[in-house]
Amino acid sequence: MKLSGAQIVIECLNAQEVETIFGFPGGAVIPLYDALYDAKYPIKHYRTCHEQGAVHAADGYARTTGKVGVCIVTSGPGATNTITGIATAYMDSMPLVIITGQVGRPLIGKDSFQEVDITAMTLTITKHCEMVKSASQIESTLMRAFDIARSGRPGPVLIDIPKDIMTQVVEYRGEVKRQKHMPLELDQDAINIAIDALKNSKNPVILAGGGVGIAGASEVLIKFAVHCNIPVVNTLMGSGAFPQSHRLSYGLIGMHGSVEANNCISNSDIILAIGARFSDRVISASEKFCSGAKIIQVDIDINEVGKNKEIMYPIVGDVGEVLTIFSEKLGDRRWPSRSKKEEEKEADHKAKQMLSVIRQAFGEDAIVVTEVGQHQMWTAQYYGFDKTRKFITSGGLGTMGFGLGAAIGSQIGNPDQTVVHIAGDGSFKMNSNELGTVSKYNIPLKTFVFNNNALGMVRQWQRLFCNARFSETDGDDSVDFVKLAEAYGIDGYRVTTQEELEAVLKIIKNNKRPVVVDCILDHDENVYPIIPPGKGLTEMVTAFDMTNYEV
Repeated sequence: MKLSGAQIVIECLNAQEVETIFGFPGGAVIPLYDALYDAKYPIKHYRTCHEQGAVHAADGYARTTGKVGVCIVTSGPGATNTITGIATAYMDSMPLVIITGQVGRPLIGKDSFQEVDITAMTLTITKHCEMVKSASQIESTLMRAFDIARSGRPGPVLIDIPKDIMTQVVEYRGEVKRQKHMPLELDQDAINIAIDALKNSKNPVILAGGGVGIAGASEVLIKFAVHCNIPVVNTLMGSGAFPQSHRLSYGLIGMHGSVEANNCISNSDIILAIGARFSDRVISASEKFCSGAKIIQVDIDINEVGKNKEIMYPIVGDVGEVLTIFSEKLGDRRWPSRSKKEEEKEADHKAKQMLSVIRQAFGEDAIVVTEVGQHQMWTAQYYGFDKTRKFITSGGLGTMGFGLGAAIGSQIGNPDQTVVHIAGDGSFKMNSNELGTVSKYNIPLKTFVFNNNALGMVRQWQRLFCNARFSETDGDDSVDFVKLAEAYGIDGYRVTTQEELEAVLKIIKNNKRPVVVDCILDHDENVYPIIPPGKGLTEMVTAFDMTNYEV
């Protein structure tokens, strides 16, 4: 049958079983939105307040559902506004398809109104990007885009479509189907060598990264670790890949990891890294990271194996499949239990107390989305995640302003679950305009702004490493977040104590309306432990000795 290019785009979305898209209309995508107006398929479009918010929403949708997130934006500034969101998804390996409009082909290269070369701009932050050259290519290009986005190590794909192509009428056959990928052929010799090394170890540790959740391998990991009685530590992105309440879980490692977890991995003789890429925030000074341990690294992406840390036993493949083989070949091998050392416990502070009562109110099944900063680290340290796809945060890029858009997408993708959005006041100000989207669609997010009237994490670094010279990090109380929420028709509350928060939680816990709670904190409440730049995992600084620490 004959269809316009724009209609073919809608047909392709339907063929991919897309039910939800995020976007913002503009001149170059008017034909596409016109086709969407007539679409007979159940595709729900959510118009955000800003294109960055649309990409973050698609990202949050993808992170929590495992599906490909989709967004549509116009050319020029519409396209450039997506760049931060695309980079965020790319760094954390999230499957997105971004469809950008482009000026008509006769206008390309003439500095036309709202013309930018968005494929050139996003070449290094996408898994694939291309401009469609004719309407007859739309079907194959879009179907390939979805296949690339979700296969192997997932990532964002950008497809740029000139406006005149969207109005071209061509024959649509609907013959392009999803590709079936042959699984990677595993190197059995490499696996056998790694297993022999593991068998001969005395203090093995599993390092669970974000790749565990992406691969859907959490249950396999749990069975493997429990059967072999091997302790598990996790990266920030690996939070929930192994239940943090389990006796074998030592929790978060890295710059703000626990003393217990950092010591656990540092004292191991072999590390089984599953879907972890050894980022600088995890290993700190590379030459000091577990220098006495051998490392087995299992990852789907060959480019990540050995990139940031020298690896003795590299294995490229699906992490779930590899763990299954490990279980089979290790048989009844089981390591002796290790007793956790009783570390000096940090005294409860306000942020920790607030996170505790929020978790008590909403439970372990809530999806928790954060912005970036101190509140993010406190959440990773104290909330306690027992399931994957429950902790949604920007890890690789560290994008302030990520959380609200991502929370919107998380809630839309999981309408029957509670979504808790935890923000810092600095991050929240960046994209708080998306409260308009929350209000418009009555998205029942529960937003808690941990408000210390400062850019807390940067301020903390200035305190520790710049002799407390607080340059442009203290706030000015310029925004009343309660009034801001109310301006959007959203219920707003302010709390200054744990008791006040508990009272508010009783009111909002079961309602189906969006809420913003302004939680007032002291700007000198900091995140500990912290590993100073250039130091190793065991050279942690804690709140107890910070007054004696000199840079």
